[in-house]
Amino acid sequence: MTDFQSHPFLNMLVKVVRAEDSHGVWERKTDAELLQEYIVTKEARRAMPIIGDPDPDVLHRVEQFYRTVGLRIEERTGCMSSPMMKMSHEGFGRLLLTTGKLVAYSKTLRDIHRFGFEDFDVLGNEGEKIVAQAVATIERFPEVARD
Repeated sequence: MTDFQSHPFLNMLVKVVRAEDSHGVWERKTDAELLQEYIVTKEARRAMPIIGDPDPDVLHRVEQFYRTVGLRIEERTGCMSSPMMKMSHEGFGRLLLTTGKLVAYSKTLRDIHRFGFEDFDVLGNEGEKIVAQAVATIERFPEVARD
């Protein structure tokens, strides 16, 4: 069982999701229930079509994930980091995390309708891995990141 409070990325992702609950609908949901939609097992992924259009809920989850990455980057560096995502209706696109004038992280997104992680630990570790890559870029070019 994953301890959401002790994992920095999962803890922040839970806060991001709960912050969007302006009417308190999800107050009684556990952290695991809130993040369950991020979990896509290998079996579930195999059952999905190879090509498919992403629905708005999947796009929203992708945006939440990378917003959380941006918040974790800000926690670690003090530099505000913003995600920018451009996605085609077929689920292909590009994601950039910018800090100042620096592109701290860049990723080509494919098959976004299949976005998800095997379990909560993988979700948290992948998020932190991206944070670490972006932080390393910011530390390499601090004057551009702070400009």
